Amino acid sequence: MSELLRVPEGERVDLGGLDTRATPGGPSGKAAGLSATALLGERLAELQERLYAASTGGDRRRLLLVLQGMDTSGKGGTVKHVIGLFNPSGCRIKAFKTPTAEELNHPFLWRVIKALPEPGEIGIFDRSHYEDVLIARVRELVPRSQLGRRYGQINRFERTLNDDGVTVVKCFLHISPDAQRDRLLERLDRPDKHWKFNPTDIDERALWPAYQEAYEIALERCSTPVAPWYVIPADRKWYRNWAISKLLLEHLEALDPAYPKADFDVAACRERLLRQG
Repeated sequence: MSELLRVPEGERVDLGGLDTRATPGGPSGKAAGLSATALLGERLAELQERLYAASTGGDRRRLLLVLQGMDTSGKGGTVKHVIGLFNPSGCRIKAFKTPTAEELNHPFLWRVIKALPEPGEIGIFDRSHYEDVLIARVRELVPRSQLGRRYGQINRFERTLNDDGVTVVKCFLHISPDAQRDRLLERLDRPDKHWKFNPTDIDERALWPAYQEAYEIALERCSTPVAPWYVIPADRKWYRNWAISKLLLEHLEALDPAYPKADFDVAACRERLLRQG
């Protein structure tokens, strides 16, 4: 999946040319996709436990899943359905919202650094430091000269994360305008979904072309060998969940964390325990 969905380093990205309903490398349909995702759960949970256990022996490695996408693209759904396959005690989830007054008084990466996973953990960012080159670009919240420097700052930041044992998996959830409209209408039509709707969602939707351009620039400039971007066709929710689960599995298998060896005499402890009766 990594090779199928990866954004090649430095290549121009045309999101309009990528099919949001495609299922590259995926199961044959929704039913098969749901079953396949469920089957991945046991292996993912095993690797998560090994990663966490390895940290108790000094292994500093951890994994950070970054989720970006337009409103209704499924960031929250991914957290619910994919991260639900893991033990929540070993996960650190952070949803980035409008910066607070305190956060605005610091460099833009400050709040991100505070939310990073600890060794052995799996971190999940619902939105991320990329908001500072996305909405900041579309809404012209900072001068263009400052905005241009941020891409380099992000690349250097992610390189330091890699050097410190953080595997960064960045997923852009790619939906179509029609899919977004239908999902927003569903929120309006269902009282139990009204809490997820904000009238400003309509204003943001009107800026769709500007956001697509901002994403294309970020994907092109910030897909690097140590932290590549993956474009996930996300109109089909079942495929989105399966594809991200597979990506996480591939990265965790590449890490191949190992249980630490006991730092005590196992046989002696066993003998003592048996003597107690």
